[in-house]
Amino acid sequence: MNISVITLFPEIIEGYFGCSIMKRAVEKGLISYRAVDLKLFADGRFHRCDDYPYGGGAGLVMKPEPFEKALLSLRCDGKTAVVYPTPSGKPLTHEKALGLARYDGLVFLCGRYEGIDQRIIDLYVTEEISVGDYVLSSGEVASLVIIDAVYRHIDGVISGESLKEESFSDGPLLEYPQYTRPEVFHGLRVPEILLSGNHGEIEKWRYQKRVEKTLKNRPELIDKK
Repeated sequence: MNISVITLFPEIIEGYFGCSIMKRAVEKGLISYRAVDLKLFADGRFHRCDDYPYGGGAGLVMKPEPFEKALLSLRCDGKTAVVYPTPSGKPLTHEKALGLARYDGLVFLCGRYEGIDQRIIDLYVTEEISVGDYVLSSGEVASLVIIDAVYRHIDGVISGESLKEESFSDGPLLEYPQYTRPEVFHGLRVPEILLSGNHGEIEKWRYQKRVEKTLKNRPELIDKK
């Protein structure tokens, strides 16, 4: 997959792609990326990318021309989705992440201030996605949340067994609690069942704990089912 992020702050994006699992995916050639500096596509001496909103109101709106020029420079085709992270978008879900992972390419438009000119959304955006019912100052942070939810589903990035056991991967249940060494920590012991070697009983215990955690933290997920 090719991932491009159009941003005022490419250094935020560069740091993410140079670490951990993402870094290995890039080195293996499973993912390529570009952090596109929006300022390079803005006219004028100061490369201004924002202006006051028509109709009045507080704050600034990001101008359409720099975004359009940046998008056209990427030469996107029908196998690429243009994603705009915004609180006004559809919620990011496991299913939405799987759907985005099927594209050959993703382009993210990082908003700031009061957002971006609506005409860019109308003309170019494939998906408006919200990462939660709250407001962030940085479209870069929201874009990275979506990228992290998506890229792990690309073949070869993470083992299939690990993905299978994660929350939401096989239904609405959350993941069971995990333990490692030491066996006792501050007087709290690892549950005996996990030390038994009885994999059938361990699977039953894990399923029970998934149900319990979901009922406690996200009961609406079970109600949906």
